Amino acid sequence: MTDPLLIAQHDTTELHLLPQMANRHGLVTGATGTGKTVTLQTLAEHFSDIGVPCFLSDVKGDLSGISQPGGGNAKVAERVELLKLAGFEHKGYPVTFWDAFGEMGHPVRATVSDMGPLLLGRMLDLNETQSGVLNLVFKVADDNGLLLLDLKDLRAMLAFVGENAKEFTTEYGNVSAASIGAIQRGLLELESQGGEQIFGEPMLNIADLMQTEKGRGVVNILSADKLMQSPKLYAALLLWLLSELFENLPEAGDLDKPKLVFFFDEAHLLFNDAPDALVDKIEQVVRLIRSKGVGVYFVTQNPADVPDKVLSQLGNRVQHALRAFSARDQKAVKAAAETMRDNPELDEAAAITELGVGEALVSFLDAKGRPGVVERALIVPPQGQIGPITDAQRQRAMQTSLVAGVYDKPVDRESAYETLKARTEQAAQATEADAQAKAEAKAAKQAESNSGGNVGGVLGSVLGGVGRREGAVEALAKSAARAIGSQVGRSIIRGVLGSLFGGKR
Repeated sequence: MTDPLLIAQHDTTELHLLPQMANRHGLVTGATGTGKTVTLQTLAEHFSDIGVPCFLSDVKGDLSGISQPGGGNAKVAERVELLKLAGFEHKGYPVTFWDAFGEMGHPVRATVSDMGPLLLGRMLDLNETQSGVLNLVFKVADDNGLLLLDLKDLRAMLAFVGENAKEFTTEYGNVSAASIGAIQRGLLELESQGGEQIFGEPMLNIADLMQTEKGRGVVNILSADKLMQSPKLYAALLLWLLSELFENLPEAGDLDKPKLVFFFDEAHLLFNDAPDALVDKIEQVVRLIRSKGVGVYFVTQNPADVPDKVLSQLGNRVQHALRAFSARDQKAVKAAAETMRDNPELDEAAAITELGVGEALVSFLDAKGRPGVVERALIVPPQGQIGPITDAQRQRAMQTSLVAGVYDKPVDRESAYETLKARTEQAAQATEADAQAKAEAKAAKQAESNSGGNVGGVLGSVLGGVGRREGAVEALAKSAARAIGSQVGRSIIRGVLGSLFGGKR
């Protein structure tokens, strides 16, 4: 059995997170500036030490310091001395940096098909009708074997469905031109936010988030300071990663430690204005992913940011200070205090407003999966550097990471865009060839007519000459033309022609 992880301490009482209970998920909450980021780093370091890889989103750029040994921080030294932490040493941890835009880390890409219509609709802020049309477009693409890999594939597919709406109405349902237009406009807005870089190949392999190095779990850090400027894009990308873990990992049952711990920072962005279908999907993933050996830890300012049916799945709690400047804040503080197992010797509601930086109300699950009695405690300081690293240090880490060179160059293979473009070109060529054939046939017919394609014309020109002869000769030509259908007529014509051109009888 893996040793417990010392996360916080109250006087001589040590508060441990049990590795075998770490996949029962958790919640880290608190107002801005109360120490959530440092708690996040401490948790990640302890998981790495026991060989558990982690995934963290770095929304402020502060977590990169985990890759370098700490030291020189007076507050850390003071905390180590106060808690009398034996064996505490400053050290860096193995890190892989990721970035949706490929600037501050290795690119993180997803295909449009893998992202799916539900998350994409959320990303584009579509209403119910528009989401229905988007689902229809995905269904048509699947049924026709058209790959949706990047945004140009989706744009081409939208145009194809819109132009052939009548053909799809019977089998798939009505296709609203207004909805097609709304989705197209949403894609343009998404592209203006840099979202086009997120879609494509090579797509992130979830296995690359679960690496170890010299027995320690690799800490995957997603640079999210720029991504946070598009909150729905940020939330959809992280939820997609979580869904990929759920769909691709095999059942593992109860393990002595997790396969991966996933920290979802700024979790309130995931639930803001989220449709019920999406909340249900999140609740299902959180509830079932435990059996895949994955622990999910939501990080946000207040427990009220997380819906009750998701909150009930989060057994390990670290509650930092909250501010109660209004009646609404006081209500939130009371609700937060009631989410943890009561300690008769502690007024949780009062304590939440009095906590200092790096201090928290802590409750972890015991060996039987029961929430522990909440304790007011100091968080153990991290052993890595607190604060960001330099650009040069980041570049060195990227060049020596386990996935260096794997995702850096995008791949654009044949997909819906290329297939539909080829079909359009073939149809245009066929139409052009058909038009040319009709024109040639018409020209040939006209030429035949102009060259005297009937015997009457020939006889008329021959017998009439240049200056029109008497009516008897013209009448003879017309009579000969009327007689062309009979054998007698043909004999007469041959005789006349023979005599005119000097033939022998």
